Amino acid sequence: MVKILQVFSLAIATATSLIASTALAQPNHKLTVVVDRIARPRGQVCFRLYDKDKGFPQSDAGVIQSGCTNAQGFSVVAEFHGLQSGTYAVAVFHDENNDQKLNTNFLGIPREGFAISNNPPVKIGAPKFNNASFSVEGDTTIRVNMRYL
Repeated sequence: MVKILQVFSLAIATATSLIASTALAQPNHKLTVVVDRIARPRGQVCFRLYDKDKGFPQSDAGVIQSGCTNAQGFSVVAEFHGLQSGTYAVAVFHDENNDQKLNTNFLGIPREGFAISNNPPVKIGAPKFNNASFSVEGDTTIRVNMRYL
C-alpha cells in the first residue's frame, strides 16, 4: 500500500511539473508599437511583425502577425498579443491611398512613408533583420519614426 502511494505521489508530482512548464511556455507577452512622425493623417498605417529574417521587411513571407489601423493623427499605436519570449522586428508603412501595399517608384524607392524597428539608418537597399531586431522577454513597448523619401 505504501509503495502504491509513493508511485501515485510521484505521478502527481510529474504531472504537476509538466503542466507548470507547459503553462510557462505559452505565448503571453504583448508588444506595443508606437509610430511617430506621420506626415498626413489619412489612409492607414500597416504593420508586419517578423520573428526571423525570411521576408523582412517587404514580403508577407515570414510575417507572424500583421494588421492596419487608420492614420487619424500624427502618431498611431498597434499591439501584438500572444508573443513568446524571443527576437522580433517590425516593418511599418503609411498606406495613404488604402491599396494595402507600400507604393514605390520604378527604382523601388518608397513613395509612401515607412518605419523599421530600431530606426536604422536608411542606406541603399532595405534594412536587414539583424539591424532592426529587438528582444521581447515580457510586455514591451517600442517607438519608431515614420520616414518619407
